[in-house]
Amino acid sequence: MVEEGKPVKKVMVTGSRGFIGKNLMVALTRREDVAVVEFNSDDDISRLRDGLEDVDVIYHLAGVNRPEKPEEFEAAHAGLTETILSLLAQLNRKPSIVMSSSIQAVLDNPYGASKKRAEELLFRYGENTGAPVYIFRLSNVFGKWSRPNYNSVVATFCHNVARGLPISISDRENVVELVYIDNVVTAFVGILDKDRQGPTERYLTVGPVYKIKLGDLAERIYLLKAVRETLVLPDLKDEFMKCLHATYLSYLERDDFSYFPEMKTDKRGTLAEIMKSEHFGQIFFSKSHAGVLRGNHYHDTKVEKFCVIKGQAVIRFRHILDDDVLSYHVSGDRIEVVDVPPGYTHSIENTSPEEMIVIFWADRIFDPGKPDTYHDEV
Repeated sequence: MVEEGKPVKKVMVTGSRGFIGKNLMVALTRREDVAVVEFNSDDDISRLRDGLEDVDVIYHLAGVNRPEKPEEFEAAHAGLTETILSLLAQLNRKPSIVMSSSIQAVLDNPYGASKKRAEELLFRYGENTGAPVYIFRLSNVFGKWSRPNYNSVVATFCHNVARGLPISISDRENVVELVYIDNVVTAFVGILDKDRQGPTERYLTVGPVYKIKLGDLAERIYLLKAVRETLVLPDLKDEFMKCLHATYLSYLERDDFSYFPEMKTDKRGTLAEIMKSEHFGQIFFSKSHAGVLRGNHYHDTKVEKFCVIKGQAVIRFRHILDDDVLSYHVSGDRIEVVDVPPGYTHSIENTSPEEMIVIFWADRIFDPGKPDTYHDEV
């Protein structure tokens, strides 16, 4: 709910159907204190004028990355900016303006030059009107909804790898600087809550900026694709890897969201590993027939957790240096997690007349060469 008496801000987003625009629109429309007007390149200029009549903040994101003709850069960046400022002058409006520029604005190429000219037009507007102008010189932005072969090398790599298509790398040692879309959106939306004093710096940036070689980027994306076979997740303490993982999954085809783990079946029932990690171990589950007993072994160092989610079971423990047996009666009707310490031989028996399902966690990935698993009847 909008706080009573709090005014609603009128916001215009140019390029709202682009990569950054779509992500920003989702964030803006979650706010009840914001009314959003969109403008895109195929809209009539009258829509632009109408939207500017009472606008408070303009997010100027419209642009092109790979036009058919180089002169289209100038029209899409500086040209549209000039049109917006001309209309604002006619309407005597002085809204805050946020522009998504690029680190390429310092380069001598058609794209960079057109971005630089749009920046200068906005700086002049700010100086003449006193309106706040926020120029974000962004690194290469990556994340969900970026167009492959257009916006970002990350989008191209993720799209192709997810579909089994080849990728092309001209120089594996080339370093790219990347910034995640959610961090960009957070910085942009945060401006709505600022006063009208404007930024303290001429050019603004968004961080963190991730620097990575193209060859290493490709290897990480192939690693993410392999998760379905290896079940080994990457180190998600690495914030870049976490963002890259989310980005890769957003490029899966809609009929490719699921996969089937390998089911290991014997007379006791079935068992399957779900996921593994060098950092948190592994998660697996079993489905056991009535009366089945699993375990009767202990570990020197490895620890586990058991959780019955269907059926009933008795989990028994015995310290390997004495004869006392401990019993925990557990049931899927009352979810309970049982720790398995090292040095205790243990077993789990299905005591229900139906199938029992158990989720297991172990603190390390099972290594057949060093199983740390020793048979000993409870």
